[in-house]
This record gives sequence, C-alpha cells and structure tokens, in this order.
Amino acid sequence: MEDSDRKVRSRSERVLLVIAHVVLAILSLCSIVPFILLVISSLTPEQELLSSGYTFWPKAFSLEAYKYLVQSNGANILRSYGITICMTVIGTIFSLMITPMLAYVLSRKDYCRRGVLTFLVFFTMLFNGGLVPTYMVYTRIFMIKNTWLAYLIPGLLLNAFNVLLMKSYFAMNIHPAMVEAAKIDGAGEGKIYFKIILPLSLPIMATIGLMVGINYWNDWMNPLYYVTKQEMWSLQSLLNRILNSIQVLSQMAGRADSSIDMPGTAARMAIAVIGVIPIMVLYPFFQKYFVKGISLGGVKE
Repeated sequence: MEDSDRKVRSRSERVLLVIAHVVLAILSLCSIVPFILLVISSLTPEQELLSSGYTFWPKAFSLEAYKYLVQSNGANILRSYGITICMTVIGTIFSLMITPMLAYVLSRKDYCRRGVLTFLVFFTMLFNGGLVPTYMVYTRIFMIKNTWLAYLIPGLLLNAFNVLLMKSYFAMNIHPAMVEAAKIDGAGEGKIYFKIILPLSLPIMATIGLMVGINYWNDWMNPLYYVTKQEMWSLQSLLNRILNSIQVLSQMAGRADSSIDMPGTAARMAIAVIGVIPIMVLYPFFQKYFVKGISLGGVKE
C-alpha cells in the first residue's frame, strides 16, 4: 500500500511539475515576446511600419532610426548615459545606507517609539501633500532645482514600501536571541548592526537595491519637474524630449505635406530599446542575489 501511495504521489507531483513548467513558460513568453517585437520594430524601415504595421517578420531591416538618433543627439545621449549611471549608482548606495537603518529600528520590539515611527512611515504611503506643495518645498526650502540632488532625493531616496518590506524581513529572519547573545558578549548596537544584521540581510539588500536602481534608472519625473538645464538631463529625460520633438516634427511634416522621410515610429521603438538595454544586460549578473533567500545563520533554543 505504501509503495502504491508513493507511486500515486510521484505521478501527481510529476503532473503538477509539468503544469507548473508549462504555465511559467507561457508567462515567460508573454514577457519576452513584446520585447522582441520592440527590437524588431526599431530595426524595421519606417515606410514598412506605416504600410504593414508591426510584425515579427519584416520584409527588410534598417538602422535608420538609430542613425537618426545618433546623428541628431549622439553626444547628448552619451552625456545623459553618464549622468543616469552616476545618479543610479549614487542613489542606490545612499538608499541602501538609509533604508536598513530605519527598518532595523522599526523591527526592534524593545524600542519604545517603534509604533509611532511605523505609523508615520505607513502614513506616507497613504497620503501626501500633492504635487504643487511638494514642488514648492523642494525648490523654495531645500533649493534642489537644477542640482544633482533633484535626481536623488524626491520620492526615491527613502521609500516607505521598501522600509516596511525590510522591516518585515528583519522581524522574521533576525532572531532576538542573536542580538541578546551579541550584547552578552559585549557588542554594542553599532557592532551588532554592521557585523551581524547587515551580513544576514544580503538577500533583502540585493532585492531592495535592484528595485531602487531600476527606479532611479527609469526616473523621468524628477528631472521633468526640477531640472531645466539641458546639460543636466538624464537619459530618460532626454529620450522623452526627443520623443516629443519627433512627434511635433512628424505632425508639422504631415501638415505641410512634406516628403521628408523621418523614422518617427521606428525612432520611438529605438528610444525604448536604448533606455532598456543596459538594465537587460546587467540584470543577469544581479539575478542570483535577487533570488537568493538562504538563511546565513541559525538560532538554537
């Protein structure tokens, strides 16, 4: 009987495993296929896109969209790449310095004001002052307009969701007995945090760091509001302005019944590819840290 039960369980487990793989394969295709279509569309001649629409098998390929972007804004794109990379790295580092500190304090049950601070953090997820008051505070009080702080601080440096997510990780994975044992051995709060808490929190640190880095890379709202100098535009901000310019020029050419062959639709696809390629290239190197959830220590009671 036991052998038959094991065979039934093994068969059912294999069936469930096959179903799970099929479902995951379908979901993966749903994520990959649009990106493939995006790249192919950016390499398709403009006239074919207008006549045949988007297709996976175009009749011809062309680099006109990328040539247009390089010839018209090549130097600006390179400069914007450098600005975006610097702001992403700096912002992610500072965010990973600040977020765990606040989250660890909120996770300590022996801290008397953790309830009040947790409420204040959670409150910011539900309510905010609105765009106009926020803009006035940052520009008139903190004076961040047309400064590099405009890329780092507003809405990205310290996120309430990330704080609460890291707080939950500390509460569930860092046993209080480890902290008490360290205190008995003579360790102070600083040594406990840097020598015990942070090394045990590498999986959640990598997860938060990846999410924060992607947010910094894709951010175009902050430069839109707080940066007006062209030499300080980030990649997303520059690409957004190029996209708007292409739309305006296409409309003007259409009204004037001009024969100018401008890669409008293909250029839009190329702009999206230029913005997403670096993240696609770097993600596999950070994936192992993103999915890593192995506990690096244990507690025996």
